[in-house]
Amino acid sequence: MKTLLLSALLILSFSIQAQETKIVVRAKAKDAKFIGSSIGGALIMIKDANTGELLAKGLTIGSTGNTTLIMKEPHVRNKGISDDATAKFEATLSLNEPTLVTIEALAPANAKNAQVVAQTQLWVLPGKDLVGEGVILEIPGFVIDVIAPQRHSRISLASQETIEIKANVVMMCGCPITKGGTWDSDQILVEANVKINGEKVKTVTLNISETPSTFLSKLALEKSGNYEIIITAFNENSGNTGVGKMNFIVGN
Repeated sequence: MKTLLLSALLILSFSIQAQETKIVVRAKAKDAKFIGSSIGGALIMIKDANTGELLAKGLTIGSTGNTTLIMKEPHVRNKGISDDATAKFEATLSLNEPTLVTIEALAPANAKNAQVVAQTQLWVLPGKDLVGEGVILEIPGFVIDVIAPQRHSRISLASQETIEIKANVVMMCGCPITKGGTWDSDQILVEANVKINGEKVKTVTLNISETPSTFLSKLALEKSGNYEIIITAFNENSGNTGVGKMNFIVGN
């Protein structure tokens, strides 16, 4: 009887001490805006750093944010770069003591070929909400989708001597790259490294087309074999990089 009473008192004590604590997490693309609903969001996981227990999980939802506020106005201390519509994941944790948490962002959630993981650790205190700007994780990279040639397509040398290489390249938030725009194509070097049967044979530069974020070039087909195209994007100013790959077959 005493044991049952003691257990009940311990459970009651825990429930009284535990406090709801809100935490906001955002994922921001390197040199760009926030990762939100328009590109599928960022998958956020909050874990107990000591035990690995998953405390909360979900997607960032909302807009990419205000371009002027994020990309054009000077950033000063205590002035946020998000607004009420800016993408976020908000969790409510039940804590009875200060807890060291690991916060992880896998982003963009729906762009498997470009996903990267960013994480940080911090102490969360019971009843002390981390809201407003919350915790912001930076997500480096570019999302590169190879449009042409099609994956595992078969091309005959007898009927085709050149092919078009076409790639869609956007910031990790989905923000477009254009000539002279906020994300200026003149600052981003996009190249296609070409391999035949595993051996690198040449590098071709892709140029921006009239369609935003679309980069093009022509590739002369030298011989039959298994071709691999590795498209890279590099911004020397920001150090941002991205990679997309495609394989196709050339026969006689």
